[in-house]
Amino acid sequence: SGETWNPFKLQYQLRNVRERLAKALVEKGILTTEKQNFLLFDMTTHPVCNASEKQRLLKKLQESVLERWVNEPQRMERRTLALLVLAHASDVLENVFASLADDKYDVAMNRTKDLLDMDPEVEAAKGKGTEMIWAVLAAFNKS
Repeated sequence: SGETWNPFKLQYQLRNVRERLAKALVEKGILTTEKQNFLLFDMTTHPVCNASEKQRLLKKLQESVLERWVNEPQRMERRTLALLVLAHASDVLENVFASLADDKYDVAMNRTKDLLDMDPEVEAAKGKGTEMIWAVLAAFNKS
């Protein structure tokens, strides 16, 4: 129907993507699957069973914003940029930086805020293979 790749319908597709990602992470042994009862209904959840992988991702994000920071997003590693955008979209950036000292926390939050406040259309036009990442950020910023 063409709805699958329509960027304006992104929020409707995220549930399917989330389920496919969760399934893949369960197969890799990072997540588990369990049923939880939420008063009126049962819901499948996917808690983390491999805490070391979670810590590796947290450390990678912290290092990318503090120790390996570049002021130009075009010079950032694409996977790191995508991880930052998805952490922002999932509303977990504060949790990522919560373990940092106050001064480092402020630096990390200010840098990510500056990055996420950039105009996605302008940054996507600069190219370097990050157009889709900026399109995702734009979609999340509009919703």
